[in-house]
Amino acid sequence: MSIIARINQLFSSPKPTGSLGICLQQQALAFCSLEKNQPAGFHQAKVNEQHYASAFSQAKNKINLTGQCNIVLSAKQNQLVQVDKPKVPVEEINAAIKWQIKDLVSIAPEDMIVDYYDGPVMGGGLEKINVVCAAKSELQPLVESIHQDNCQIQTITVEEFAFASLCPNEDDARLMVCQQPNEEIVLIIVKNNELYFQRRLRGMSTIASKTEDELNMGVIDSLSLEIQRSTDYFERQLKQAPIRSIEVLVPMAQEAFLARKLAENTNVPVNLFSMPQGYEKQREYAACIGAAMLNNMEDSV
Repeated sequence: MSIIARINQLFSSPKPTGSLGICLQQQALAFCSLEKNQPAGFHQAKVNEQHYASAFSQAKNKINLTGQCNIVLSAKQNQLVQVDKPKVPVEEINAAIKWQIKDLVSIAPEDMIVDYYDGPVMGGGLEKINVVCAAKSELQPLVESIHQDNCQIQTITVEEFAFASLCPNEDDARLMVCQQPNEEIVLIIVKNNELYFQRRLRGMSTIASKTEDELNMGVIDSLSLEIQRSTDYFERQLKQAPIRSIEVLVPMAQEAFLARKLAENTNVPVNLFSMPQGYEKQREYAACIGAAMLNNMEDSV
């Protein structure tokens, strides 16, 4: 289910070929263009004061911006909260959650675009949902700019689903430590192509600029603590089997060092995440690649 469904319904155009992943970042728009029998295309366009529509227009001469388009919002462009599932018919849930979360987010209900995905069933059978909320007024200019080209918006989603779509379909749960360049780190737990858990960490957007000594001065310990909290919640509160591996996908010069140091603080194997074949050298575009591959996920926001 797409978070932009209600906007997308306003438009109709012939179904284009290819797949395009676009990531909204604080300082750039990042693109991944996948076309059958063609090499993948990658590009970054600088963004000034979050003028994403202008950056999209400027990128047209640099990369093929056609196809089924999946847009990824960074944590700055959306708010994610977990609430009790409203006891209303399914077709009324989206309308109900706007008012349920209005005091939990900073976006006015009349400007909200909301969607949700199911959360874990807690003790006593209480159902939770994860609600993703974005501002229509911020998204509308970009949507209109993209619609003017031979591009069809299929999904607007969040980083967590973009990264999760990169994972192979496995019975064993894996925890991923993920980051887009200059964005905050997110922790996700993926199993059988489903996103079971997510946690957004604040204050680590500059981790790529740190030296090994600086990483050792509290950063790795803080990250290790958040990983431990996440695995404890997954295993004890959600009653899931232990995770089998921790995968690091943080595009930075010290990525291997970070993985080694995290391994010292856990009994679970810690590895550098293996990108899909053919994209090994494009780790900084991982979320864009994942967005372009979102059709492989069973669910997306």
